Amino acid sequence: MLENNDALSTKVKNLIDQVRPYLQQDGGDINFVGITDDFVVNVELTGACGSCPYSTMTLKNGVENTIRKAIPEITGVEAINL
Repeated sequence: MLENNDALSTKVKNLIDQVRPYLQQDGGDINFVGITDDFVVNVELTGACGSCPYSTMTLKNGVENTIRKAIPEITGVEAINL
């Protein structure tokens, strides 16, 4: 995991906070875990998102697209619990 990159982590956390209400509407949630050395954001999907068959699509189409648009150096978003 990337150390000494608090600014990047803060930006990612802020973006996750922006998409969180959409997940919570459907009984799910998302937690920031960290950023790998190759700039992949690791998250944990909880609640309904943890068991939803569409969670991978939500993660890639919603969360990953939002983060990558705002922070181009991020190469992807992966759920550690899927």
